[in-house]
Amino acid sequence: MGSVHGFPAVDPADLAIGARIRRWRDKRGMDQDQLAALMKLSSAELRLIEAGRRHLNSAEVDATTRALRLPIWALMADQP
Repeated sequence: MGSVHGFPAVDPADLAIGARIRRWRDKRGMDQDQLAALMKLSSAELRLIEAGRRHLNSAEVDATTRALRLPIWALMADQP
């Protein structure tokens, strides 16, 4: 993906996954620091993920689903 006026482009899939992570984190009553620690990421990295500005690798998807106690589909789609 390219950039527009010096701003990096956002992948729509990353944006959707980030929004789902934020929604599930809120439902679980966790703050960003708590989830980031469980995922072994910095809070700044989690903020970028939730904003859709950082892509999750497969290990991070696994860590996220474990930390939030979710099936993987919950990050990839709004319905199974």
